[in-house]
Amino acid sequence: MIGKVRLWQFAAGAALACAVIAADRASAEVTDQAPNGFTVRETVHIAAASDKVYAALIAPQRWWSPHHTLSGDAANLTFDAKAGGCWCETLPNGGSVQHMTIVYVMPGKALRLRGAMGPMQAMAVEDVMDWSLKPDGAGTDITLTGVIGGYANGGVDKLAR
Repeated sequence: MIGKVRLWQFAAGAALACAVIAADRASAEVTDQAPNGFTVRETVHIAAASDKVYAALIAPQRWWSPHHTLSGDAANLTFDAKAGGCWCETLPNGGSVQHMTIVYVMPGKALRLRGAMGPMQAMAVEDVMDWSLKPDGAGTDITLTGVIGGYANGGVDKLAR
């Protein structure tokens, strides 16, 4: 184990585990780290069927912290859950931002996004956010794997802290 990172600090994972799954202050384990990037992973069990978990996952306006938006209001988030779709945000005065692009959708099973969130948008850094949902008994195990790589002044691995 290299270290721990709070999901809200991990720009790609930001608060889903805490909000969708109602887990208390979940943290993601940094599983790999190099000067040009790092990988984080977190798995949490949710007492709900995978189709319900997936439905919540693709509605970030319901669980994303407004403190981690550019507009200050999670209601301004949109999520078009199809390949090529946008996780976007409407900004005041006609502005907008594309946080990530949806690249793989398997309802109830998996979701994968690519892009750069928050301060990483101003860097030559990209994130792959991969969600895996697996039925387990009466609930679902959801795993978030984030792979962040590219160039950042001082090293991308410093973002893992």
